Amino acid sequence: MTPEVTLARFREYMVGPARFMNLLSCFELGIIDRLRESPGMTAAKLGEAVAAKPDAVEQLLHLLVKEDFVAYDEASGAYSLDGLAGVAEADLQRALAYMNMIKVVALRQVFYLTDSVRTGTLVGLNKLYGFDGNLYGAVAEHNDLRQSWSRLMDTVTARIDPWFFDNIDIPLGAQVLDLAGNTGLGAIHTYTLKASPGLRVTTFDLPEKEKECLENFRNHGVDEHCSFIGGDVFDEVPKGFDVVLVKHFLDMFDKKEVFKILDGVNRALDVGGQVNILVPVYPENVKDSDNYNVDFFPTFFLGCTMGQGGPQKLSTYRSWLEECGFEVTKAIAKDPAEIPPHAIPVQAILCATKTA
Repeated sequence: MTPEVTLARFREYMVGPARFMNLLSCFELGIIDRLRESPGMTAAKLGEAVAAKPDAVEQLLHLLVKEDFVAYDEASGAYSLDGLAGVAEADLQRALAYMNMIKVVALRQVFYLTDSVRTGTLVGLNKLYGFDGNLYGAVAEHNDLRQSWSRLMDTVTARIDPWFFDNIDIPLGAQVLDLAGNTGLGAIHTYTLKASPGLRVTTFDLPEKEKECLENFRNHGVDEHCSFIGGDVFDEVPKGFDVVLVKHFLDMFDKKEVFKILDGVNRALDVGGQVNILVPVYPENVKDSDNYNVDFFPTFFLGCTMGQGGPQKLSTYRSWLEECGFEVTKAIAKDPAEIPPHAIPVQAILCATKTA
């Protein structure tokens, strides 16, 4: 690129946060809802309806008109939905769940990204909440973080789990361990999507997750088939299981910690035992414009959730599994063309068997 083109690309980054909040504010203020209910409203009418100055409403709507989200009629001074008019409500709500999570969990913390990288800690989480640790600990104590994060995570899990279970094999009557399975949703999906006589699924996570996890099992009617074991994956992985599931977890850590997890899984399994991994991945060519993981996850993990970690390429995870004593039997990534246009993560599945 020429210096001029390079600097022009800088401009796209400069305006990024302002564009994000401009769009989200139009939803939070209720401007988009009002236009959906009553097309053809002026800035004055919109201002009155959402309790904001008409001048401010007009300022915010300039960007949405520029992007063809909203249309403006010069003669009447009225606004109506343009591109947004054709978006299904369910799709729009899923996109807004992403945006809300980015605002609540990420946007404030990224101010401290440089400090977080230097220290290997979440400086923003400490500055904003007085919390020393990672996001997954903070959500237990701070409801605003929990609501925003869990709403999106449940949406992502519900969307990706059917694809995951369609592409893995769980033997009939197997004993399955869902590693770092949080509050049991993954175990519930495992049993309901792979049910067989004798199948039993156990969630393994920190002891404080047990109460909510068992309650979820009862509410979904799977408490006779699902159970909970409390513990820390970095201390020991429980033995006695045929299959271990590792979902939405390896990408949270740097290589050293990933190897500790994989080594623990290896020690827990007998020869021939299976591990099935679900993880977001970077494209083999990071210039792939269809994959937004590179755009989002480094900042998200280093500055907003863990102070370390981030996805790897599929080939890297494959190599790491082999180094830890596994034979990889399947490694596939989700086709970006099959991912909803509002979604960010491109997920991959790795299936492997413990060798000698």
